[in-house]
Amino acid sequence: MADLLEQSSAWLDGQRRKHLAKPVTYCRGQAEVQVPATVGRTTFEIDSGAGVSERFEARDFIITAADLVLGGAAFTPERGDRIRESVGGETLVYEVVGPGQELCWRWSDPYRLAIRVHTKQVGE
Repeated sequence: MADLLEQSSAWLDGQRRKHLAKPVTYCRGQAEVQVPATVGRTTFEIDSGAGVSERFEARDFIITAADLVLGGAAFTPERGDRIRESVGGETLVYEVVGPGQELCWRWSDPYRLAIRVHTKQVGE
């Protein structure tokens, strides 16, 4: 018997992808792939170790993991990759980053169907 929660999670990811996503271009070097992504944000609180806390807000792109394929090979995000998003006739460029020692991405669900990619805008 299949896991009902896993089936439900897959259905929900499909609905997110179908109704709450927009096309973006994921780039690694010269290679790129267009994928549907849902835009979100994450706020990080980073302790500098000297009693000072820094706040970092990332623009997130939630992408179905199976869509991240370049040259026929599946991949996970890496620091320095870029995501291009069209907004109101402009193309905004975001770099994949993670604040401090934080990872630049994380799984968005317990079944590893979708990836939440953390970014910062670096250009237009």
